[in-house]
Amino acid sequence: MHGAVRPLLKESQLALWITLSTLSRIGELLMTEWKHVNFDKRTWFIPAANVKGEDGDKRDQLVYLSEFSFDKFKQLHTLTGQGLWAFPASNKSKVLITHVCLKSVSKQVGDRQVKFKKRTKTLTKRVSNDTLVLGDVEWTPHDLRRTGATMMQQLKVPRDVINLCQNHVIGSKVDRVYLLDDYADEKRDAWHNLGNRLNKIFSTHCS
Repeated sequence: MHGAVRPLLKESQLALWITLSTLSRIGELLMTEWKHVNFDKRTWFIPAANVKGEDGDKRDQLVYLSEFSFDKFKQLHTLTGQGLWAFPASNKSKVLITHVCLKSVSKQVGDRQVKFKKRTKTLTKRVSNDTLVLGDVEWTPHDLRRTGATMMQQLKVPRDVINLCQNHVIGSKVDRVYLLDDYADEKRDAWHNLGNRLNKIFSTHCS
């Protein structure tokens, strides 16, 4: 029992799939409150306060969930839906519970790719194996954002729409004043098509 390989936490597995399928930043996801997920409308709201970047460039983002990402949120809700946070911190102390550390998933992924680390000793209470090594280079949760964007590109999603799905600021300041369409339909279709592609990959490799 003590020699068994500890798998990645289920919540962390779901976080990685959501990051890949929505092009979100892992930190934005880990700060999610359940009030930000609308299961009736199948949307996930990311408030500007949770967005990485300079204050002037930070914007709210409304993610239209594909069947793939919606399913992952539903699975997550069965695990943590009884509380405020989608990814709650463990409440071993009596302090007010909050979200997990924003580096937690990255640490878990890194701990399972130790061949790329230069550790001189085993870290206390940390996993140390190579079960998530996927090639010759270490990968991080942030890389999934790029992978998802590249998959959208392969699906012929226009570059501007991909950037908007990543919540990048595009266009000049004048454009942002006068061109106010948020490309909601185009973004919805892009996330939907990416989700379909991921479901197809799953069905092919799991059948």
